Amino acid sequence: MPSLGELIAPRRLGRDFRWLLASSWTSNLGDGIALSAAPLLIASMTSSPVLVASGAMMQFLPWLLFGLLAGSVADHHDRRRLVMLANGIRAVIVGALVVFLVTGHATVWIVLATAFLYGIAEVFADSAGSTLLPMMVRPADLGIGNARMQAGYLVANQLAGPPLGAFLFAVGSFWPFLLQILCVALAVLLISRISHTPIPEKDAAAPGAAPLTADGAPAKPHPIREGLRWLRHNPPVRTLVLIILVFNVTWAAPWSVLVLYATEHLNMGAIGYGALTTASALGGMVAVFSFGWLEKHVSFSTLMRVCLSLEVLMHLSFALTTNGVVALIIMFGFGLYAFVWGTISTTVRQRLVPLSLQGRIASVNMVGVFGGLVIGQLLGGLIAQTWGLTAPWWFAFAGSFVTLLLVWRPIRNIAAAKPVLDEAAADDVADRDEPGAGGRPLID
Repeated sequence: MPSLGELIAPRRLGRDFRWLLASSWTSNLGDGIALSAAPLLIASMTSSPVLVASGAMMQFLPWLLFGLLAGSVADHHDRRRLVMLANGIRAVIVGALVVFLVTGHATVWIVLATAFLYGIAEVFADSAGSTLLPMMVRPADLGIGNARMQAGYLVANQLAGPPLGAFLFAVGSFWPFLLQILCVALAVLLISRISHTPIPEKDAAAPGAAPLTADGAPAKPHPIREGLRWLRHNPPVRTLVLIILVFNVTWAAPWSVLVLYATEHLNMGAIGYGALTTASALGGMVAVFSFGWLEKHVSFSTLMRVCLSLEVLMHLSFALTTNGVVALIIMFGFGLYAFVWGTISTTVRQRLVPLSLQGRIASVNMVGVFGGLVIGQLLGGLIAQTWGLTAPWWFAFAGSFVTLLLVWRPIRNIAAAKPVLDEAAADDVADRDEPGAGGRPLID
């Protein structure tokens, strides 16, 4: 019978993957602690809805402002060191907040500024961090690798972190942030154990005619434009990014008023609202242990279609139900398919994008995610205020249904696209686990 360690991080994925996984889980615990502690801190300082909402805005605004730049930086520097540097800066920023809290000089404006600066550092850390897994494991193992990374997010960020952060905040306002510093610092130490992971010496050229200089020689394209040009000429990845953008718009519309929907429409109260998030995370945990079987027995194209179809049905179900128990069951199902979709979409993108462009394409994807959230949240608030709390669900149902019809056939092309990474070229990843192996990177 396989050991627990083998189940969590199979030996074939290599030692570097275990260090990356440990670092990711530890960092996610720190972020989960702040997920509940930061809003509580802001709410304890002001009753202004605008300022409280501004705290949430700090989570996605840095992505919209710096996401593309962070992706370009990740593709032109040592990615492991970038993650270490960005996480180190995050620890310093939170440390400054702790000093303000302990000395009694913290204000809501200082907290918001801290959240914004922390968010910027997080953008660079996540952009570089998202490129490491494809450099460590074979393309065939990206699915299980991403599943394990997502498991850490569910357990640490969604289940364990928030209640721990709320408990520590009740003890003292600075305690959750002090523990967050320790988690982020430990994440830096863990990722420092990963072998040096340089980027390929030459970027993958994007299709299309290269621009020329005044003397007729080929000009070196701007790194960000080069990534966008590659994306424009790669239909499978381009379509995948568009799907994620549109479905985040439709998803965010009702989610922006979920607390009001749960407390006023379903009469679940504050505890019931919190239970919805827990139900989603529990559904995701079931998917964690099911993904390996699904990947072996069901094609990615089928899984993608099923997940998007369930998304449409989820919106319809929430629009129709008035029962809190039914809502919890729906949310559990949402956690199941949302985890599977997130793992598959990440895996497919990583397989189809050259290593030298992983940071830029991942950052475009994340800009699409957060851009969709901004648009969806704005639409959701306006729709709910005009037509009621169930109206955003009907909007999401209609929008996601139309989108699903448009992408039903292209999904097959996305899932069937040939990976850019050659399996044979990735075989030396296994050498990292041999006795005496020095952890040589996949790309020299």
